[in-house]
Amino acid sequence: MFSKILIANRGEIACRVVKTARRMGIATVAVYSDADADALHVRMADEAVHIGTAPASQSYLDIEKIIAACRQTGAVAVHPGYGFLSENPVFAERLRQEGIYFIGPPVKAIEAMGDKITSKKLAAEAGVSTVPGHMGLVADATEAARIAKSIGYPVMIKASAGGGGKGMRIARSDAEVEEAFERSKSEAASSFGDDRIFIEKYIEDPRHIEIQVLADALGNCIHLGERECSIQRRNQKVIEEAPSPFLDAQTREKMGAQAVALAKAVNYVSAGTVEFIVDKDRNFYFLEMNTRLQVEHPVTELVTGLDLVEEMLRIADGQPLRWRQDEIALNGWSIEARVYAEDPYRNFLPSTGRLRRYRPPTEEASAQLVVRNDTGVFEGADISPYYDPMIAKLVTWAPTRAEAIDGLAEALDRFDIDGVGNNVPFVASVMQQPRFREGRLSTNYIAEEFPDGFAGAELDDETLLTLAALACRASYQLETRGFLDPAVTTNDYKSAERSVIIGSRRWDFSIPKSDESFVLMTDNGQPLLIEDGWQPGASLAAAEIDGKAITVRMDRVTSGFRMRYRGADMVAKVLMPHVADLMVHMIEKTPPDMSRFLLCPMPGQIVRVDVAEGDVVEEGQALAIVEAMKMENVLRAERRAKVTKLNAVAGDVLAVDAVIMEFEAV
Repeated sequence: MFSKILIANRGEIACRVVKTARRMGIATVAVYSDADADALHVRMADEAVHIGTAPASQSYLDIEKIIAACRQTGAVAVHPGYGFLSENPVFAERLRQEGIYFIGPPVKAIEAMGDKITSKKLAAEAGVSTVPGHMGLVADATEAARIAKSIGYPVMIKASAGGGGKGMRIARSDAEVEEAFERSKSEAASSFGDDRIFIEKYIEDPRHIEIQVLADALGNCIHLGERECSIQRRNQKVIEEAPSPFLDAQTREKMGAQAVALAKAVNYVSAGTVEFIVDKDRNFYFLEMNTRLQVEHPVTELVTGLDLVEEMLRIADGQPLRWRQDEIALNGWSIEARVYAEDPYRNFLPSTGRLRRYRPPTEEASAQLVVRNDTGVFEGADISPYYDPMIAKLVTWAPTRAEAIDGLAEALDRFDIDGVGNNVPFVASVMQQPRFREGRLSTNYIAEEFPDGFAGAELDDETLLTLAALACRASYQLETRGFLDPAVTTNDYKSAERSVIIGSRRWDFSIPKSDESFVLMTDNGQPLLIEDGWQPGASLAAAEIDGKAITVRMDRVTSGFRMRYRGADMVAKVLMPHVADLMVHMIEKTPPDMSRFLLCPMPGQIVRVDVAEGDVVEEGQALAIVEAMKMENVLRAERRAKVTKLNAVAGDVLAVDAVIMEFEAV
């Protein structure tokens, strides 16, 4: 086995590889850019080598610097993780030339499967079902429109060297093809250094289901079942699970057999994933093969009991597979939520900044529940604009799908993050949706369930009552400990009455005298016994109300608390009843009218400004393009107006809500 390996990556995947290597007695070397000098993967590895400035092209994508780091440290093998150089055949070949083992597939397999056009041709030759489309490269937008018409709308325009949702656009008309082609080509060049584009038919209401394969250098190849990755936004996976709630045993067997056939056809070695698109009738079509470890590999590990990083290391060491196909069984259910630094209330736009608070749920493992958190950050770390915005991957396992969902929902309740926008409220909300719990998924799920964007979850009456009672209890704790102004409270809270207002709802509580327990009486005479672990200054309240356990994020605000639970974000005001009576007469403060400004929706760089001062723009017209986390975002006019002032030009790096341009009505 290798004595020392270098991990040519960063973040949670680098930390993940370190953990397995350490367990196997293998020394590890981390590499880092200026932006990652204090990163978690640098702290965890046995050694670390600085390889350049923050832009990935000058550090993590610099092949010669990675090789130099191997020479400097004596690393005999490289694990590429995912992204960056993981599917770069030039990198794998350079390592081979230097006598350094690549912990991944052979160069020819990377070349064949890494190019989406070539891979589809090889898949068809291997008897794998493929999506109708144009397998040749597309020269320009005019040719793209001609090809799209011949295939039939809608079509998917994709970067040949793409991945991670970058360089992908759906087009439903000639007009959309032109812009989609431009954006895909630009993103592909920026992210992969390869702007080749191809076009294929877009399958309506599709499900994204993939098969994990393992192959050794002796010709043995098996599959480890499937993962469903249908919950996506901007073609980026958000929630994954294994197995799929949609597949039957017969379809699973067929997909697995085709995945293995494709791997054998290209003499594949190592861990890999064959991705399929599946329609409502369980017809499946090959999308691509990822010649690397997938982000969502933990769900497969939890239902099979295998450590995929360990298997990759053993295979790269020349060892044979340790299992036959008939020895692989799927046990229980696992679900993963990707926790991103992004703002779900702003169409999932990236968020950057410092993690002022980062306290993930405690990991656990029992026969009934596993909670696992793969992360590459820590409290006080910075979320950089240079790399993927992933904070962590929160994963649960349980004997059944319903139990795995409930376990993930409860773990998300205990995930305490502050300092950057994050998608925890969104994924927590999805866990409660009947459609998700029933397994009625598609890659259009987010667009269909949140057509107007995510504005927070709605809670039922029983849950709102529980939160109101918890707020009342917390206010009691503050007052009895002298945290609240005595001028606005009573001296005998234990016999007092309080009202709690959340939005337009009001609950009236009385607090009987009791020295042993805290009981609230609702206005209809219902007693509520409340036991909690919240303390003043704490951000989480772990309570039990009438025997029901609940964990709520709570922060003090004027006259009450901001409470966040299961995707809902609300303010609970705790008031004396006569004050609550007057609240209905309070005039709500209206926000200022910002419609005459185009604001930067995220921290990012202006790629292009498409208008000039004095131009009259129409609704839907492209105004500017902002790049953040290697994704290009087109900003459009919301109504007809005249551009009166440009406040930014191409190349400017802007903060969120910075004014890009100003308008006046016409």
